[in-house]
Amino acid sequence: MSLMLLLLLAFQAVAQEDSTDLAIEELKLQAVNDTAFALRTTNESGNLVKYSGPLPVRVNGNLQDISFTEGEARFSLPAKANLIQVSANIGSHTIARLYRLDSEAEHGVRHFPMWLSILPPLIAIILALIFREVLLALFAGIWVGGFVIYGLTVKSIFTGLLAVADTYLVSALTDSDHIAVILFSMMIGGMVAIISKNGGMAGVVNQLSRYARSARSTQLVTWALGIAIFFDDYANTLIVGNTMRPVTDKHRVSREKLAYIVDSTAAPVAAIAFVTTWVGAELGYIKDAATTLGIEEGAYSLFFHSLEYAYYPILTLVFMLMLILMNRDFGLMHKAEDRARTTGAVSNHRPDSRSDARQQQEMAEFDAVDPNRTRAFNALIPVLVVIFGTVIGLLYTGYNPDTWADASIGFFRKLSMTIGDSNSYTALIWASLSGVAVAIALTVSQRIMSLYETMESLVTGFKTMLPAMLILVLAWSLAQVTKELYTAEYLTSLFSGNVSPRFLPEITFFLAAIIAFSTGSSWGTMAILYPLMLPAAWFVSQQHGLSVEETMPIMYNVISVVLAGAVFGDHCSPISDTTILSSLASGCNHIDHVKTQLPYALTVALVANLVCTNLSSWGVHWLLVYLIGAALLWGIIKLFGKEIVEKPVLAEATR
Repeated sequence: MSLMLLLLLAFQAVAQEDSTDLAIEELKLQAVNDTAFALRTTNESGNLVKYSGPLPVRVNGNLQDISFTEGEARFSLPAKANLIQVSANIGSHTIARLYRLDSEAEHGVRHFPMWLSILPPLIAIILALIFREVLLALFAGIWVGGFVIYGLTVKSIFTGLLAVADTYLVSALTDSDHIAVILFSMMIGGMVAIISKNGGMAGVVNQLSRYARSARSTQLVTWALGIAIFFDDYANTLIVGNTMRPVTDKHRVSREKLAYIVDSTAAPVAAIAFVTTWVGAELGYIKDAATTLGIEEGAYSLFFHSLEYAYYPILTLVFMLMLILMNRDFGLMHKAEDRARTTGAVSNHRPDSRSDARQQQEMAEFDAVDPNRTRAFNALIPVLVVIFGTVIGLLYTGYNPDTWADASIGFFRKLSMTIGDSNSYTALIWASLSGVAVAIALTVSQRIMSLYETMESLVTGFKTMLPAMLILVLAWSLAQVTKELYTAEYLTSLFSGNVSPRFLPEITFFLAAIIAFSTGSSWGTMAILYPLMLPAAWFVSQQHGLSVEETMPIMYNVISVVLAGAVFGDHCSPISDTTILSSLASGCNHIDHVKTQLPYALTVALVANLVCTNLSSWGVHWLLVYLIGAALLWGIIKLFGKEIVEKPVLAEATR
């Protein structure tokens, strides 16, 4: 909150007085019927301000020019809405209001303070960090959201509680994309269980051990795999985490460090690579904004140029590599690594954790049935089927013959457009199901296990995924609550106003980070901010007399920082699905992962935004900016990092 306050103060410091203020301090809503509304401009005393003319107003997230006559305007919503959010920039200040339809209230609507919209995610995050019970924290956040949405009355306490299950959980479980993620995750969990029991995973561990001879080299292999599987962040986290966990355990690398490497290679790589499941959404938002603004440069070209300013994703990868090569860590991560090297406890056991006997029993379910038959190909073939199956599925579902017939488009551009137009969820389901089928076939055909035993292992793998799936479903439900309360729009309104175009990239980064942290969704953040900040950057630059040549670098920078801020906020948020999946795949306590990753993510973000983004905004060459950022990160590790003392490794991994 202190960071937000500082940004708001900075915002006010650069704000300019505007003659269009017109003493408008309030926008009062009146319901005409279920879909038609009247909006009135008033002063602080509630008296009508007779403003006539257009006024840009954001209604339920959609920006529109509403024409006022003598201080009153009419507008309609396409469908009945229980909550109506209205916000507008009036000169040097912002008005943001939230209303609920209520026939018993004055003017047919009841007013709510907009700050209530941040309560659900805020409560969920605070409770998760304090009590380390993510399920309870998410449930409480959804309940509080329902309490606000259904009227802030005694009745709404019970209505909101019931709505957690009958509205939000049901909604999360009826979304086809959500079901696809659940199926993919369950299939990966089942496949991992099978290739563990048939000795394939042990064979992979033996093979990787040739290159992973120490804790440092093991982390390097994990980092390299995280970059190699660049096409999808979900596939990256689940495959790399599950594959490398036995290897890192053997060399006493903490689960917290493994989860950090997995999480911080997945989204940054998927966000900036040319051929990923992210690029379609990114190009779509960029294209829509460019078309609206009349920018002739293509969306792919805009995205390509924005990579010069992708400081957070790229410096995150560089920072991680420096930590590994320098064999240094700081903060809570150093404590975790020191614990793992000194005691062999790769995970943080708590007093209330499961008994050792029960944990050993569960781990035994993943031990190879025949330790003498540890063949790496029994694991490598199913994993490669998932990897290449995903790529083939992306190409198949996104194939457009017109695109590939166009001779004016280069091969890599065609490839990127195809991946961008693909259905990534369908591709992931096909690939994971194929991986499971191949794993079963390999196991049964070699008579390592019977068909019955193999299917039992599959079900065991499904069971291991259940806790994470529950967290995911609750996180999606909370995201729906924040969407209905227009949390992101409110956070956006806090930063609205007049500002120098040179400061827009920096402010946009923190705005994206706050929205992604609060909602747990980097994709949702992009959907909100790209249509908002790209036009804002263009028009503010024009108002300050900048030429098109001077404006375009700012546009590239804003394109990049929306993505970078979204990834950063997603990294820090305990309610983010990718953060949850990273904890799951790495076998790490979720809150331990969040707390150890947070200082590292903040370090890179502060350097990337306060230093690199500022330097680039004032014209410093992007390559020099990267070198300065990398040098600063090296200095921070050298100054604050402590060397991890290597210990002799036991014959067997210590869990």
